[in-house]
Amino acid sequence: MSVRHPKTTQATTPSTKYERAWDSGLWYHGGNRQRGPPKEMLPKLKKGDKTVMALTDGTLNYIRFMDRKEVRILTTEYSANTVLTGKTNPGKGLVARKAFKRGDAILEEKPLVCAQFSWNELYKYTACEFCLRSLENAEEMAKRLANNQSLVLPYPECCDVDPSKFSLCPQCQVLYCSPWCREAALSCYHEVLCLGPLREDPDHPLNQLINQWRSFHYPPETGSIMLIVKIIAMIKQAKDKGAMISKFSTFVNAVVNEQENTAHKLLGKQFLEQREILRNMLREVFFEESVEEWYTPEGFNSLFALIGTNGQGIGSSSFSRWVKATERLQLGDAEKQQLEDTIEKVYDVLEEVSGAFLDCEGSGLYQLQSAANHSCVPNAEITFQHGDHTLTLVALENIGPEEEITISYLGCCDQERGRHSRQKALRENYLFTCGCDKCLSQADDASITSEDDIEEEEEEEDEEF
Repeated sequence: MSVRHPKTTQATTPSTKYERAWDSGLWYHGGNRQRGPPKEMLPKLKKGDKTVMALTDGTLNYIRFMDRKEVRILTTEYSANTVLTGKTNPGKGLVARKAFKRGDAILEEKPLVCAQFSWNELYKYTACEFCLRSLENAEEMAKRLANNQSLVLPYPECCDVDPSKFSLCPQCQVLYCSPWCREAALSCYHEVLCLGPLREDPDHPLNQLINQWRSFHYPPETGSIMLIVKIIAMIKQAKDKGAMISKFSTFVNAVVNEQENTAHKLLGKQFLEQREILRNMLREVFFEESVEEWYTPEGFNSLFALIGTNGQGIGSSSFSRWVKATERLQLGDAEKQQLEDTIEKVYDVLEEVSGAFLDCEGSGLYQLQSAANHSCVPNAEITFQHGDHTLTLVALENIGPEEEITISYLGCCDQERGRHSRQKALRENYLFTCGCDKCLSQADDASITSEDDIEEEEEEEDEEF
């Protein structure tokens, strides 16, 4: 998620160099364009491909457009892909270059970095350490979530989990869904994060840091200290540390909104002691001289604001992918009805036993998605259709050329609440007051909060750490 960037950008037009970049397959390395990727990656990108590849020291991230030049970024901070409309809203935003129909995939993007939530991992939600793909097969996942080892799912061929492709780190035995993910993690951050035979040692300083985080941050989780650790690890491993640091500097990391006199809820005075404990532990466990300022109280607060404001929730489930796959089966009416009844019963049991905690969950930082502005009546939504950390932005309604693409930073339930409750959540988590059409139309509504909202707010204050 992101908020509107505080800087006011200036209008500009596409450069000839940028237009050539789309057509000739230029790569971006360390923030600079260069012609041609490393030889081993050449098959990944050819002239005319519909993918913009970004190769950062040791890690490959990409943004895939369904067609070229479909989206433009309302900022000069990401690339030469910049055309501004002169909108009054300051900062970042996404604008459609062409028309999209409801249900169209607007873009797909992989994160710069992501991490599974700590409690989620502890409770045996087994996921690929790099891409967060669920590694239990559908039946195994359903059995665990239902706490019923006798549960059997029909049509096991509809499960796409393939253990024969799994790959372990030979030193620490961290599990990946494929050799590709293992090598990507190793070249990106795992070289410095691999604990070898000490991975399960509770006295290892890194494990102590993770356990300390868990003691402060209980489910439902909204962030992970490992996201910060991985960011620092990526900088440690980068050949060009400055270029890597600049990638993370594109994300909003404001601690407060001085104009509105609001601060991120994780940075309240009531959490000062917990933040200081984590900051000191991080400095002792994982210090990096090139970002020394991040270990100061102010810098650490900025890191918290960065992951709290920009962290996009990620969810994967082999069971839900199995359900989706069964929809493509060619079945008779009776068989189809029997399958639907079975799935409904399983979901009822899962909800009763495990509640809302059905997925492998984590969060990640996405460069392009983080530029999308919020609306309480968004015209696009974020989905994870590939069963891993790949984000797909899908149109919720028809979107015309030059129309801004907006998403909701709020959950489905929060979107249905009154303006006062929505505004409160947005101020506390994203440091801005929403001015979308829905909020403006409800501006004269009484500023009241429902009893359910009040109870939830009190619980959040007690349980946030």
